[in-house]
Amino acid sequence: MSTAALPEPPYYMVSFSSQRTKLDNGYGEMGYAMTELAKQQPGYLGFESARGADGFGILISYWKDEDSIRAWKSVVDHIQAQNRGRSDWYTRYEIRVALVTRTYGFNIEET
Repeated sequence: MSTAALPEPPYYMVSFSSQRTKLDNGYGEMGYAMTELAKQQPGYLGFESARGADGFGILISYWKDEDSIRAWKSVVDHIQAQNRGRSDWYTRYEIRVALVTRTYGFNIEET
């Protein structure tokens, strides 16, 4: 996994922290489909995700503005995936939306 290539701030991020159930039941396929669908949405900038062996995961998507986030939340296929998440794939989740105003980091390959 690599970090998303993003523009200079400001931009928004949506953090989706979740605890998975033990059943896959189409989760991988839906995750791929939602990633591909999100990439087609106006204002989408990228995403990063990780999931531990215990089923806890974090997915962060990046967006140009809050209107883009609201539009993504209302896409019919995304709504159906959200409903499946509550019924089949997650025991709990938390969503946080934040404005990114500053970024910095380190990359040993660039030193």
